[in-house]
Parts: sequence; C-alpha cells; structure tokens
Amino acid sequence: MRLSIIIPALNEEKLIEAMLRQFTPEIRQSFDAEIIVSDGASKDKTVALSRPLADVVLEHLSAERQNISQGRNAGAKIAKGQTLIFLNADVLLPTDLSKFLNDLMVNAELHGAATCKVQVVPEVSHFLDRFVLGICNFCFWTLNHVGMGMGRGECHAVKASVFRDLGGYREDLIAGEDFDLFNRIAHRKDAKVKFLWDWTIYEDPRRYRNLGYVKTLFQWFRNFVWISLFNKSYSKEWTDIR
Repeated sequence: MRLSIIIPALNEEKLIEAMLRQFTPEIRQSFDAEIIVSDGASKDKTVALSRPLADVVLEHLSAERQNISQGRNAGAKIAKGQTLIFLNADVLLPTDLSKFLNDLMVNAELHGAATCKVQVVPEVSHFLDRFVLGICNFCFWTLNHVGMGMGRGECHAVKASVFRDLGGYREDLIAGEDFDLFNRIAHRKDAKVKFLWDWTIYEDPRRYRNLGYVKTLFQWFRNFVWISLFNKSYSKEWTDIR
C-alpha cells in the first residue's frame, strides 16, 4: 500500500463527514490509499459517521484520556502505507487533491517528511486570520529552511520507515508534539522536512475565535520554547474546543 491517511478525532461530528468525503473512491484507488480514523473516545456521533467513510475506525476504550500523540500513533501502528499522512479532522484540502497528495507523498519519500501552509477556511476567514497565519506560515517555512524542522499537526506527511525509526510522536507531550517530531526528523543525517509553499490547507477557526490569537500564539510559543530548552511541553492539559 502506498499511502495511509490517519485522522485523529474527538467529538468531531460537525466536521468529520466533510473531511472524509474529500477522499473519493477514485482518489483512494489511484493512490492505493487507506483512511484510518483514530477516535479518542468521542461522546457524540463521530464514530458512527466515520464508519461508512473510512477503511478503519479505531476506538479508544480506556477510561484514561487519550492525547493526540497517542491517537496518531495508534493509527500509525496499524497503517500499511509507505507514506503516512496525518491530518486533523477539521481540515479542508485543496481542490486539486490528487496533485496535492502526490506532492506530499513524493516529497515525504524523497526527504523524509513534508508539510504545507495552513489558513482558515475561506468562507469564514477575515483579514486578521490571513495576516497572522501568513506570518506563522513564513516563520515555519524559515525554521525548516534553516534545518530546525517545523510543521503544524494539521498536515504531516512522513515516510513510514522514518516515522517508525523515531518511535512516532512522543506520547509524554501534551502539546507541541507536532514541532517535536519534525524537529527530530530535521536533525537526522538522512532526512529533512520539505515545506511545500505552493500548497495551502484550511482549518476551522474555532480555537482562534474562542481564545483569540494572542492567547493561542502564546500557548504555541511557550510550548515551543519549553520543548526546545527543557525537552518537555509547558502545557499540562490541552483544552478541546468544539
């Protein structure tokens, strides 16, 4: 199998169908792709809505809360693809999905990992979204350009052998696990992270609308610093906003 698309989810009944329907039968067949939803014990209809649209739906049945690293790793553990693409459940992908997936897959196989720009879905986006996330995208591109490694968890494409050599996402990190993985990839002698500047995926703005950009960016930056300097995340809990 060439491609495994892994989607961690928790109480995503509002968005999960739209996300999964992007992967049409034609897309799956052309990429020999499987779709894996890794559910973290949703209390809503996420699992029921995912079953007809995904190849595999994993359910976290333990009473202990699952973090996003554990959810992603659970999906990767059963994945059969040579390339693993991790996408968040609120993501909308480019209209030319076949070319986008091909570019992610080719660059992940060639370099070790790949990612792209992230913006708010155009229908609800405003100037502040485009301005702030535009600066973030440039900063993340720069970090990859200088060999530090950075990619938001909304879109991670990783060569399966590299992912498994590194042990996947660190499950002890409550936040910043996306930066940590790509930072470790960038510091390998045989791999780097390719930032695909020509591609943009779109996320739901719920966190920005609920917390505001100042608080959200401060959380990101604080966890980035803590992981870089102390090898652990600052956040002890990551609040889900639905």
